[in-house]
Amino acid sequence: MNIEEIRDYCIHKKGATESFPFDNKVLVFKVMNKVFALTNIEEADSINLKCDPERAIELREQFMGVKEGFHMSKKHWNTVLIESDVNQTLLEELINHSYALISGNLTKQKKEALNHL
Repeated sequence: MNIEEIRDYCIHKKGATESFPFDNKVLVFKVMNKVFALTNIEEADSINLKCDPERAIELREQFMGVKEGFHMSKKHWNTVLIESDVNQTLLEELINHSYALISGNLTKQKKEALNHL
């Protein structure tokens, strides 16, 4: 996947928004104002995704293209290298997993609002 395909995949998630809250380089994807993915559009070589802590460790051990989250909680976030041994199917699954973790931890009110979108 290239950066445009990743952007399209993320932005088509229910309730997803995109913004540049830090600078004009780091594109952040949120669901109900909670971050589920971010990437540097100038380098466009990786994406940070939230991950279950145990699965995060397993993925790092199994794939060279999965690293501890860069500038993120190393326990809960992975940096996935786009041009690596992580194929498109797995990358999409990891994006889905991150989105599910974030949307699953929303408040009841935000979950209801998301369900009505």
